[in-house]
Amino acid sequence: MIPTNFYMYFVAALIPMIIGATYYHPKVLGTAWMKSNGFTMESLEGANMSVIMGTAYLLSFVLAFGMTGSVVHQVNVGSLFMPEVMEPGSAIQQELSDFMTKYGDRHRTVTHGLVHGFINALFFALPLIGINAAFERRGWKYVLIHFGYWAITLMLMGGLLSATLEFGGL
Repeated sequence: MIPTNFYMYFVAALIPMIIGATYYHPKVLGTAWMKSNGFTMESLEGANMSVIMGTAYLLSFVLAFGMTGSVVHQVNVGSLFMPEVMEPGSAIQQELSDFMTKYGDRHRTVTHGLVHGFINALFFALPLIGINAAFERRGWKYVLIHFGYWAITLMLMGGLLSATLEFGGL
């Protein structure tokens, strides 16, 4: 189910960029991040920032789109009735419509999205970062720096999407 205000995905995709620019700034955690990676300011120079930022934004958009199912539970309900629900005027389509009229606005708050954003960070981002860190032989400082970034980022993305996405019939 695609939201009627699809543009919110483009807005949500900005969150990792903004948080990253702040979080990884040398006066916040950037120096600790560079030290945990063995980077210097000189080693970071010369990168193609257009490609890096473009790729990061595109992947942030994919992430925002993918988070919808975990922060807006109603988008998953219709899948329980496939394929019958796709038949125009079917009894199951009417039942789903009635159900959404009654329950479609439940758990559609910033707070709900924040909670699910943190759950995503804890159960998806942390294990992924930790697995990569283990194979890259990075320490816990590296893991915790990145987990902090993703916890903040996913919470804010989840809060925004939960509170603002609008679906026809929800």
